[in-house]
Amino acid sequence: MTDPRRVELLLDVPWSHPAWELEDGVTMPYGTTQDECARVLVSLLRRWIERTGRSAEVHRDRAVRWDEAHPAVGVDPDVCLLEPAPDTDDREFKSICLWRPGFSAPRLAIEIVSDATARKDYVDGPKKYAACGVQELWVYDPHREGPDDDGGPWAVQVWERGRNGRFRRTYAGDGPAWSAVLGAWIHERVEARRLRVCDDEEGARAWPTAEEEADAARAVIEAERAEKQSALARLAALEAELAALRGG
Repeated sequence: MTDPRRVELLLDVPWSHPAWELEDGVTMPYGTTQDECARVLVSLLRRWIERTGRSAEVHRDRAVRWDEAHPAVGVDPDVCLLEPAPDTDDREFKSICLWRPGFSAPRLAIEIVSDATARKDYVDGPKKYAACGVQELWVYDPHREGPDDDGGPWAVQVWERGRNGRFRRTYAGDGPAWSAVLGAWIHERVEARRLRVCDDEEGARAWPTAEEEADAARAVIEAERAEKQSALARLAALEAELAALRGG
């Protein structure tokens, strides 16, 4: 029988390390699951920004770099939320360089695990996000491909930066998990291998993507059109019946 007890391990990590250098122009290949999951998260976060009028941006595969003396050192989140939005005239920036004016560390970073990135996302990723100042990190493992040497793999991990600056894992499991940055719940749609953000712990009130809102609006318009056509057909039938009675 597995012993369910756990212990918390605290350790210091370096602020920068040569092993954390990124290769320019090299991105890890996306599988279909990872690509679709990232697309959905980007869409629903952008719609949330529009809905709430926040000064924020969502980026995909945008490297975060924080060591000006060693600018190759960085981390490359699959999805990240920048709030406030970068205060720069350069809208084509390739990296979020934190030593440059107008840039700040992402409030939220999301990693979607694949077989090629599993150990990096589980082991190295949290260290880098701790070093660069990210407020909250999600690690989503749709196919449970992460290592099992400390109890994993897990569907969802949430890491948070406390007021004391410590970056610690606050959740690891199948979900739902709480996101303090979004003030909402993270749910896995197991059958689709997707993450959704919901207002309720039960997962009934999911945040919509822009496409889902557009589909819902079209459905309302189509329903109204169908009801109007039905009403016109009923009116025409009544008029025909009235005309027949008059003729009789």
